[in-house]
Amino acid sequence: MRRATFNVLYYIYRTKVMKDGKVPILARLTLNKQRAEFATGRHVEPDLWNAKLCKVVTGTKEAREINTYLDLIKSNLLLKKREMEEQGRPVTATDLKNVYLGIDDSQKTILQIFQEHNERVEGLVNKDFAPGTLERYKTCYKLVQTFIKTKYKKADSRLSDVNPMFIRDFEYYLKTSRNCCNNTAVKYIKNFKKIVRIALANGWMKEDPFRNIKFHLDDVDMAYLTDEELKKLMNKNFEVERLHQVKDVYVFCCFTGLAFVDVFSLKYSDIEDKNGKLWIKKKRQKTKNWCTVPLLEPALKIIDKYREHPRCIANGCVLPVLTNQKMNAYLKEIAGITGIKKNLSTHTARHTFATTVTLANQVSIEVVSKMLGHSSISMTKKYARVVDDLVSRDMQKLVGMYDKVIAN
Repeated sequence: MRRATFNVLYYIYRTKVMKDGKVPILARLTLNKQRAEFATGRHVEPDLWNAKLCKVVTGTKEAREINTYLDLIKSNLLLKKREMEEQGRPVTATDLKNVYLGIDDSQKTILQIFQEHNERVEGLVNKDFAPGTLERYKTCYKLVQTFIKTKYKKADSRLSDVNPMFIRDFEYYLKTSRNCCNNTAVKYIKNFKKIVRIALANGWMKEDPFRNIKFHLDDVDMAYLTDEELKKLMNKNFEVERLHQVKDVYVFCCFTGLAFVDVFSLKYSDIEDKNGKLWIKKKRQKTKNWCTVPLLEPALKIIDKYREHPRCIANGCVLPVLTNQKMNAYLKEIAGITGIKKNLSTHTARHTFATTVTLANQVSIEVVSKMLGHSSISMTKKYARVVDDLVSRDMQKLVGMYDKVIAN
């Protein structure tokens, strides 16, 4: 078994001054780059503490006793760590702290379980989880942590504190203090619900606090480009190279339906030649479903344009795609320059492909679903809009059909 790296650092809590002018001494345990902190139960006058040496610097009897006690804490932590390793138990900073403090595993805390979950997810990134999934869980962890500090005035809470009121208060906190819309708040609550399910499955919680609580997502009509707006964007030249590059990647997604993470990782090995025509055949990172898309002429031209781009050559990728954050920032700038009064993002390109490029041109929803890599038609319907031009075109078939049936 690989031995864990280990370090203990002591520091003082300067802002928490006791009546006698002393401040608490805290211990920070670091194990394999993971941290856990706890109070040592000792206090010292701030001026007598040496932050560099992590000890009391005076030669008094009290100072010697404190320094000896701090050395003893480190020794005992090291001893407990070795015992856990010899027993074959997983050694994390939080677990070691709990063993040292004598905290029963059955009394695990909310943030402790959340942190352990996130560490496991991090170890499975690009295997079972996408990097974005890890970031969402990390963000949710910070929100729960801040909520507990704000609402309960403490660093963590016991699992027994998680009841229906806790969940409703968390929802209220997200919508008010964090100014989250309903859908964003519900998504964070669902992330937190997974942590509760882990606790229930392990017997750390006896009752499900979500049992009688229902949340709903509001229907959102995601923006997409009309045919006129798409052509306007395609014909627009930008003097700034970064804007032109982002525009090309966006247009490529409008004609392929690829999500950001999939175009970011697109390789030439994902492009196949079928009877002289090029197709993208790639597993979606989000769902692991195959998406199969024939490359239309606008997409082919963009591929050829960047074939010799330094970033593409260096990374073996098809297009020089920036980060999602930068793409979305530049797309807002592009929308302003072109006069498109819509909130453009990388995902609106996928909606444009589903609505304007395919369904509006009478491509069946079954085929669109296959190209988007969806698991079911019902998922594709969320992307599909029946645009006015398509309605008008279909209704033209009925013109004159019933004129003679009308009674005089």
